[in-house]
Amino acid sequence: MAFSTRPFTLALAALLTLWLGACTSSPPVDSTGEAPVDPGMTEEVAAAPTGLPVLEGTATVEMIVNGSPIVMELDGENAPITAGNFVDLVNRGVYDDLVFHRVVRDPEPFVAQGGDPQSKDPSVPAQQLGTGSFIDPDTQAPRYVPLEIKPAGAAEPIYSQTFEEARISDAPELTHTRGAVAMARSQAVDSASAQFYITLAELPFLDGSYAVFGYVTSGMEVVDAIEQGDRIESARVTAGLENLKTE
Repeated sequence: MAFSTRPFTLALAALLTLWLGACTSSPPVDSTGEAPVDPGMTEEVAAAPTGLPVLEGTATVEMIVNGSPIVMELDGENAPITAGNFVDLVNRGVYDDLVFHRVVRDPEPFVAQGGDPQSKDPSVPAQQLGTGSFIDPDTQAPRYVPLEIKPAGAAEPIYSQTFEEARISDAPELTHTRGAVAMARSQAVDSASAQFYITLAELPFLDGSYAVFGYVTSGMEVVDAIEQGDRIESARVTAGLENLKTE
């Protein structure tokens, strides 16, 4: 995959778009008083968390936007928790009638971002969209998923660290090619919840920092036509639901 050079200011603006568009009510920071770990120090890679939905294999999701289907193939082999969370939310009906609250095409194609549960309520101000998370009805608390990125050729993903923090120079197994489906988050790496984005172009500068968990396999022309404020009319799992494991 060729690396397309972009000006630093564009890359910075793009990253801020994802940060600000993700849930801003991040998980609480540990306050035990322990000194923060220097990213340059050698440390054990975080283990996969438990208690979250997991996709063991693949699944297919169909979203209807503006009357037309967008088909996504989700990769639970390389992103089991991230894909599992998304499939579970689709199966719960969370994404039905939610808004694409941020669509960025200028100065270059970037992403179509949606999935804020607040956007189902038309009385929520547009400027507030991008701050919401999925509230688990069992716990009445936001459900967050850790940053999960698998280096190419690795046996397992790494968790709760960007590649820069983990000092990994390899490419991820799942990269930000055009049509990638990935999780939006705040600057806190483990703050992803329900908001997702679809890339409108190849965006290699996001690789290793944001979690891709699938790709649009048909309907990319529908994605290209999405305007800010368009709603997801429906989303359903059309194949692979049996691969979703919940505790």
